Amino acid sequence: MKQEMPRIRLILVGDEILSGRRQDKHMAHLIQLLAERGMQLNRVEIVSDAQDEIAAVLERSFATRDIVFCCGGIGATPDDRTRQAAAQALGVDLVLHPEAERLIAERCADNEREGRGSGDMSLPENQQRLQMGYFPRGSDIVPNPYNKIPGFFIRDHTFMPGFPVIAWPMMEWTLDRRYSSLHHRAERVEHSFIVFEMPESRITPALEELERRWPGVRAFSLPSMGKGRPHIDLGVKGEPDAAAQALNFLREEVLRLGGELNP
Repeated sequence: MKQEMPRIRLILVGDEILSGRRQDKHMAHLIQLLAERGMQLNRVEIVSDAQDEIAAVLERSFATRDIVFCCGGIGATPDDRTRQAAAQALGVDLVLHPEAERLIAERCADNEREGRGSGDMSLPENQQRLQMGYFPRGSDIVPNPYNKIPGFFIRDHTFMPGFPVIAWPMMEWTLDRRYSSLHHRAERVEHSFIVFEMPESRITPALEELERRWPGVRAFSLPSMGKGRPHIDLGVKGEPDAAAQALNFLREEVLRLGGELNP
């Protein structure tokens, strides 16, 4: 029996997103990375910096078989609580990952060579930096080519900082190293066409019938709003053969019901 393709989700952590101080850039980029690999994003969730709220979201998430990317909150300041929340959700303690410890020490040494600080790991500021290497017990590191300070991976959840310059290479590494067997496994296509002189209420029964006839195909209807001639962007997405059949059915229904396919 063919294994079902796992769902892929994105969790964004940060009060700055909810308040509007920062605009999310991760969703669009992850969608692009997934599309290049024949995969798709299924859901996005935004959560505040409160540890208990993050933990509640992650507890539900760890109970699934989904592939999850979580961005934000893995630093070492008081508003960074994702590492602690992940450990809380899993019921494990935080431990200093030995590879993370080595990489953070390397980063501190790099800073010293570049004239920015000291590589002495006994200094309070470097001890504080080491806090970023404490992950839930059982985690693996996620390499960080930008500044070496790693993210972490546990139970199909990849945890990354909120900075795109760091998070995006981590997303790509994870997709290519951990999930290459899922690339282009489910071949899916999307087709659409523009319809004029057709209210959604008239075509909706045909969309419902389409999904009954082809259960693996999803129909969509995107009506125009505003200036210009009213129209609907109608379409289907799914496995190529079934989607092609469903598309033909939908075109025929539009014409039968009096819609126009040309301006």
